[in-house]
Amino acid sequence: MNETGHKLAKQEAWVSIAGNIVLFIAKMWVGIISGSIAIIADAWHTLSDSLTSVIVLAGVQFSARPADKEHPFGHGRAELIAALIIGVLLSVVAFNFLIEGVQRLINHQAANYGLAAIIVTAISTVGKEAMAQYAFWVSRRTSSRSVKADGWHHRSDAIASLVILVGIFAGKYLWWIDGLLGIIVAILIFHAAYMILRDAMNTMLGDHPEPWLITRIDEICRQESTLDLLPHHIHVHRYGEHTELTMHIKLPDSMTLFDAHEIATKIEVRLKNDLNIISTIHMEPVGFEHPRTGS
Repeated sequence: MNETGHKLAKQEAWVSIAGNIVLFIAKMWVGIISGSIAIIADAWHTLSDSLTSVIVLAGVQFSARPADKEHPFGHGRAELIAALIIGVLLSVVAFNFLIEGVQRLINHQAANYGLAAIIVTAISTVGKEAMAQYAFWVSRRTSSRSVKADGWHHRSDAIASLVILVGIFAGKYLWWIDGLLGIIVAILIFHAAYMILRDAMNTMLGDHPEPWLITRIDEICRQESTLDLLPHHIHVHRYGEHTELTMHIKLPDSMTLFDAHEIATKIEVRLKNDLNIISTIHMEPVGFEHPRTGS
């Protein structure tokens, strides 16, 4: 992430913190006067957004550090760690909301919604979706996973507020609507947590190269050599903005080491210039089968 990207990510985090604190105060006030567990749970969900935004700030700040002796590939994966923390926090919040919603149903507790609840919840729905759109826009500009995770957190809160808004109008007819809404909010938050954790963990564990990337590598190999290089055994390792790639290519048995090295170097330069990927290419003679991969 370049300097402009870090500035945008930090700006998104500060906007998120300020907006969430204001919405938390408003939701908590309305939740208390209406006795709604769903609104109170949603208020704490909103406050947790501020905490995750603080984590985003820390992750972005740490990931901006250059490579050093202990971390030769930079600190880009700090953002993945930040995203994991956000996902775990969301899961804990969702579990608490789920328990509270079930208890509300068991105890036959109803909420007394009013005009203030409608106004605040409507403002929250629109405001949180606006914050989500802003976070998604920043994440597209910066490729920041933690900012994207923050956006999903905003989106889950916006959906939760929308569900509560619908439930408010049904509250005077159905005593159990508030407890049910609390459970629905919990499920929505669980889903957001799952999406965030899945994305971050797949990257940390190492996911398969995307089809478009494999196709692009094939194109570059064909453009840089008239030989059929058969690129294979492609592994991608991502460290935030820094990406490392290793792969194998096939070359004629009779080719000199100098010529083989020249072809590999041309491909490495193209991958760097076209895709900003640092690559290491292993060269194999045609007909050779790798003992582990069989290719």
